[in-house]
Amino acid sequence: MESNALTKRSNIREEISLKDFIVKLREWWKYLLSKWVVILIAGIVGGALGFTYTYFKKPAYKAELSFALEDDKSGGGLSAAAGIASQFGFDLGGSGGGAFSGDNLLELMKSRSMIQKTLLTTVNINGKSETLAEFYIDNNGLRKDWERNDKLKNIHFLPGDDPAKFTLQQDSLLGTFHKALIDYSLSVDKKDKKLSIIAVSIVSGNELFSKLFVEILTKTVSDFYVETKTKKSVQNVAILQHQTDSVRRELNNAITGVASSIDATPNANPGRQVLRAPSQHRQVDVQANQAILAELVKNLEVSKVALRKETPLVQIIDAPILPLEKIKSSKMIAMIVWGTLFGLITVFVLCFKKLAIDLEL
Repeated sequence: MESNALTKRSNIREEISLKDFIVKLREWWKYLLSKWVVILIAGIVGGALGFTYTYFKKPAYKAELSFALEDDKSGGGLSAAAGIASQFGFDLGGSGGGAFSGDNLLELMKSRSMIQKTLLTTVNINGKSETLAEFYIDNNGLRKDWERNDKLKNIHFLPGDDPAKFTLQQDSLLGTFHKALIDYSLSVDKKDKKLSIIAVSIVSGNELFSKLFVEILTKTVSDFYVETKTKKSVQNVAILQHQTDSVRRELNNAITGVASSIDATPNANPGRQVLRAPSQHRQVDVQANQAILAELVKNLEVSKVALRKETPLVQIIDAPILPLEKIKSSKMIAMIVWGTLFGLITVFVLCFKKLAIDLEL
């Protein structure tokens, strides 16, 4: 009996609490309805501000460049197996492309060193040679903001400047540019996970800057990639070429020495064989150098063929062409978003105001 009574009292309390909640909700709803004019005006003001902002906002320009990498030493059978596995949703990793394969190459293109080299590249803008960093500063109106800062107003990134001699402020600014580009402008990704086609795109307020940046960044990364992949082979070819040239010079000197020895004793006495010794010594040098040179030339040609085979091919598929795609926000969407946002803020303020009044009472 007591448990039944407790259960009934509990149910009654829940019903009272639910009724109080519904009553309170209706009270708040009526309050907000009474303020519909204020909320509507706030929404209209927000929509007008959104329309005005979108109308006067400068358009952005998107430049996109896609390229493919072809590497003869990219894994053979393992790469084929990895390709088949990827079709079923498995990632075997280690495609054989080395440190710059797959996602590593994507991160390389977004690294500070590559973007810094790109920004410090000299370009021709309206007949004037300047770095891409200076072009970036002018496009974003940073120079005007720096006029009030004694540490920044005289900073420039001139063509031919040595990055090793940059000041702390210059290095800091380049780091700021890199972060801004990575966070808000630059995008590097694969067209498809199953493909090796990489797309590089950037959005900025100047279409010429967008075009130049993606082109120079791709070339900078491609040159670094090829140089790194073939560094050892290039060194081997250079060493073999140096050795070949040295032996060839020695062979030429030996041939000249044979001729000089013969000319020194044109009518040598057959009974005195010692007179033939100098030319015979030179002849031995000639034969030895010929054998060494033949072997070096063969090895040099084999190394050159191997170098050509190891050199990856970076093939541009689509390059940005002026005029670029213009990106501009929709005025209608801006009006709806800004109007809704201002309306919600007004509702929140009104609710907070009513709650403060109720608490005082």
